[in-house]
Amino acid sequence: MTEAQETAIRRHGKQLLAIFPNCTEQDPVKLCKKLRRLENVGHRLAEDWCNGPVPDYEEQSCVLMAKLAKVLGKHDAPVFLNGDPRGYALKIEDEWMQDNGPDYSAGGKGEGLRLYQDWGGYGILAPEIGKDGR
Repeated sequence: MTEAQETAIRRHGKQLLAIFPNCTEQDPVKLCKKLRRLENVGHRLAEDWCNGPVPDYEEQSCVLMAKLAKVLGKHDAPVFLNGDPRGYALKIEDEWMQDNGPDYSAGGKGEGLRLYQDWGGYGILAPEIGKDGR
């Protein structure tokens, strides 16, 4: 992992902790890694669904969302599983991001929320952060 990548992951984790202060994992980097593993499961599930019916899709979706809820703890942000494999699987509703995003403070330093977002304005819980930090 490059320094730029680690810095970006740590920053993203801190932003997530500002939104989800009751996460079971309070280390920003470890939190991002846990969420990234769940993201991969969700993305794979969406791909499988698009390639043909998945008999237990609903059950697998519920299991994934239960695991996500356990990691995030009690919170008010509307998270959901996106079924379109062309994008990220774990997201925060766009309206919530527009209404609440700028009001969140990262680490109590007064910095507004700068969570990764897709083109539709949905918050991305577990983006793939490259070696260049983007």
